[in-house]
Amino acid sequence: MEYSGMRQRRHTHEAILIVIGILLGLIFLFPILILALNSFKSQKGIFLDILGFPAGEFFSATNYTRAFELLNYVQSFLNSLLITVTSTFLILLVSSMAAWVLVRYKTKMSTAIFIFFAASMLVPFQCVMLPLVRFSFTLHLLNRFGLILMYIGFGCSMSIVMFHGFIKNIPEELEEAATLDGCNALQLFFIIVVPMLRTIMITVAIINVMWIWNDFLLPSLIINKPGWQTLPLKIYLFFGQFSKRWDLASAGLMLCIIPIVIFYLSCQKYIVSGITEGAIK
Repeated sequence: MEYSGMRQRRHTHEAILIVIGILLGLIFLFPILILALNSFKSQKGIFLDILGFPAGEFFSATNYTRAFELLNYVQSFLNSLLITVTSTFLILLVSSMAAWVLVRYKTKMSTAIFIFFAASMLVPFQCVMLPLVRFSFTLHLLNRFGLILMYIGFGCSMSIVMFHGFIKNIPEELEEAATLDGCNALQLFFIIVVPMLRTIMITVAIINVMWIWNDFLLPSLIINKPGWQTLPLKIYLFFGQFSKRWDLASAGLMLCIIPIVIFYLSCQKYIVSGITEGAIK
């Protein structure tokens, strides 16, 4: 009887957690649902009934085509893709190599350097925003190349911390055996270490891709120039000083988030596994 009661309480506890999880999921998904519904409404329909379904005179079938044209979607998409892929690749390369060196080549400064990287995650971007722009203007970095360099700088801290925890648990014997076989440092890293970092690399890549793709503030300070603008920057065109085109903006935002949602759904299983392995191993 006591075992049966404990089992029943456990099932009840699990059912409560499931219900809470479903409710929290619906709360987080509700704004996306409203955005998707309003992307098919006219401007008048949004103002009159923002929570209703698009129907009748409120339905607009041209929002997506007009938003596609006004956003110059193909060019903006390619700009976002170039900046995101290049920045993420370089963040993975630099941060994984830095974390490996900090773990394997211990010096008196290794711990201090790692703490410095970890502490830098606590500094808000707004604190360095204006000095960064002034510094970039002085060095002529107000372009896509400068933006990529800044993403590397801001993205490496968290990435190094994640790689550091993962690499610490890779057996050193594998690297020692490869060294005895004649591998130099670069061969050791790319042939032996990198294949074992696959899970955590995918996790770090997903986190950085989602951040860089959706970022608005840093690109608006660095590359707000016709022909260089990313999708988040182009969306801002729908919000003028005297009018705001919520119908076109809703469709444009959906066009902006669909690629990153597809990317996330295709890779989401690696996020939890990567973080868990880095923390437990």
